[in-house]
Amino acid sequence: MRDPGASIRAQALDLLEELTTAEKLKLLDGDTPFWSGMADIALHQASHRHPWPAAQVARLGLTGLHFVDGPRGVVLEGGATTFPVPMARGASWDPDLEERIGEAIGREARTFGANWVAGVCINLLRHPGWGRAQETYGEDPVHVGAMGAAMTRGLERHAVACVKHFALNSIDSSRFLVDVEVSERVLHELYLPHFRDCVEAGAGSMMSAYNQVNGLWCGQHPTLLRRILKERWGFRGFVVTDFIFGVRDGVAALLAGQDLEMPFRMVFAGCLPEAVADGRVPMRCIDEAVLRLLQVQLGVPPGTYPRSLRSCGSHRALAREAATSSIVLLRNEGPVLPFSGLSSLAVIGRLASVANLGDRGSSDTRPLPGVVVTPLDGLRAAAPDLRIEQTSGSSAQAAAELAARCDAAVVVAGLDWRLEGEHIHPGDIAPILRLVPPPGWMLRLLGRRRLMPLWRPLAHLFAWITSFASARPGGDFAAGDRTDLSLPADQLALIRQVAGANPRTVVVLMGGGAVLMEDWHRLVPGLLVLWYPGEQGGAALADVLLGRVSPSGRLPFSVPARASHLPPFEPRARQVVYDLWHGYRRLQRDRHGATYPFGFGLSYSRFTASDLTAVLQRADGRMDQLQASVSITNAGDVDAAEVVQLYLEPPAREVERPARTLVAFQRLHLAAGTSRRITMAVPLRACATFDPARDGFVTEAGAHRLVVARHVEDDGLAVTLELEAAFVGR
Repeated sequence: MRDPGASIRAQALDLLEELTTAEKLKLLDGDTPFWSGMADIALHQASHRHPWPAAQVARLGLTGLHFVDGPRGVVLEGGATTFPVPMARGASWDPDLEERIGEAIGREARTFGANWVAGVCINLLRHPGWGRAQETYGEDPVHVGAMGAAMTRGLERHAVACVKHFALNSIDSSRFLVDVEVSERVLHELYLPHFRDCVEAGAGSMMSAYNQVNGLWCGQHPTLLRRILKERWGFRGFVVTDFIFGVRDGVAALLAGQDLEMPFRMVFAGCLPEAVADGRVPMRCIDEAVLRLLQVQLGVPPGTYPRSLRSCGSHRALAREAATSSIVLLRNEGPVLPFSGLSSLAVIGRLASVANLGDRGSSDTRPLPGVVVTPLDGLRAAAPDLRIEQTSGSSAQAAAELAARCDAAVVVAGLDWRLEGEHIHPGDIAPILRLVPPPGWMLRLLGRRRLMPLWRPLAHLFAWITSFASARPGGDFAAGDRTDLSLPADQLALIRQVAGANPRTVVVLMGGGAVLMEDWHRLVPGLLVLWYPGEQGGAALADVLLGRVSPSGRLPFSVPARASHLPPFEPRARQVVYDLWHGYRRLQRDRHGATYPFGFGLSYSRFTASDLTAVLQRADGRMDQLQASVSITNAGDVDAAEVVQLYLEPPAREVERPARTLVAFQRLHLAAGTSRRITMAVPLRACATFDPARDGFVTEAGAHRLVVARHVEDDGLAVTLELEAAFVGR
């Protein structure tokens, strides 16, 4: 957890004494007036032009917190590096790499004058149709927590990390409406551990979510914000609202533990001065929020960050490494890959020659023209002597004829911003907008008595307009959640035609969420996932297709055989129940094999595991953690990376539990013919269940089976460890 240090805390307390009540209240919301700020977004796409300031007090030398978005790179215009989306980086299973990416994004943010970065999106992928699937790391809390904590550590070396969205925010089209019903057990076991990991990694801020949980809005949820986050976990940073409409009741929000409303002076500014004056909000609550903001601001690392850091050589190399490490090879019959001995190659599909970087919502980046390496660009640069012919695939017949003339064919298919992404449904923000006072010029023109009866319909109209305020021309923002997980019909027809014309056809899939492929994937000998691979994705793809690098990505989610094997998913749902059963957990329970299971991925080499052992480590007389050690050998003739996955199979007792869950993993690179022994630590909390009666985690007595496996459905190598029933902490 973030520790401000004694000197910073003392300095913050001194500043708190010097602040007037008016200055304290002003610190609790963004420094931009609402109406001018909204006009700036609507007319100038301000979210991609400058950071959003908060907590500035010039007379005391407080220069403030300056916010910028950045899950795949800093979103501001000016040439920041575009990395692969977080889901792609989740497929690398490489926290060390993610920490380096966090550092790079933090450095580049500082070159824009930003010192606060919302780069840690860790909502679980409960259903692959979620429009913002690309912004998180996967479906499992252990995996997501490790990756999110790594990004947090990297960012915090240069800026304040903002972790989002707390909590249970994984439906986009109804995020302003939906009430998520969840039990204490499910909440603590499945939907909160990864947030806790980021708190323990030192996150300086936590962003509350728009949705409701068990009947309360997340932005004013005392159980989530105060009792769990601040008291149970000891979070010492500050809580910020989601932008722009994250507060429904300003007094309730502040009392619940919300510290800052962003990015404008809105609900807090309209209600807190009166609430403090009449005693509904005690000054100690104001002081607590202000003190948190001061401590975090004073703890921002000093330093000068030149513009030359943006998309510098080392950051471009990092983007390429991330894109390469994230590629997941799903099929390689023959094997068809890596390509060798080719004199000609057909590259087919519209997505082969366009910059396909992800959705066009709040995380959209702005790379400089000519920087993005498309799949076609990457192959041509890597193999200048290879005759590469390309077609968009608009005519499946013409594409098949081209494929038949070439030695091999690559079909680039999948999703783009038109099919998945962030979404604001028109009208949903109207109830919140009505909390904002009308513009001063309206009051002066019409007077309060005449204006206020008209304000409700005017606010509703303005809500419709602002639903698309951050979008580019043409409504690019509005893709939203997916209800159809199949590829578009024209892409399916293209794949079938090309595969029939050339037996050496490789399909390259782009996108952020799972695509159903049970009906067609066996038609092609080669299949890999490229994701939204960032600005160096085409170069990474060429490295893998041509065998310069062995593919090493592993799926961060399950690809089901049928949509019916997934949890119910209604993008406009007003109520939904979250339980223990989604992703591989649900498939196991229902005995449905995945088309491609969680953790799956092929290599050009071959790895074996041997000599698995496990011991129980104790600290101060109490159980602390398990330690599993295993020897991994690269038994092939290619240098390659392996992702060692450790799963737990609990005792068959009365408590309903998933049959197998991930508890640890480690990525390692091995030269051909070499071995290494590794040890993975497993906190006892990851092996326990949450007992509401004891308000904490409890291990079951009995035989716990630890399995090192290539993926969640692999038999793997197992060892059994006896544990006693014990309370292992809150």
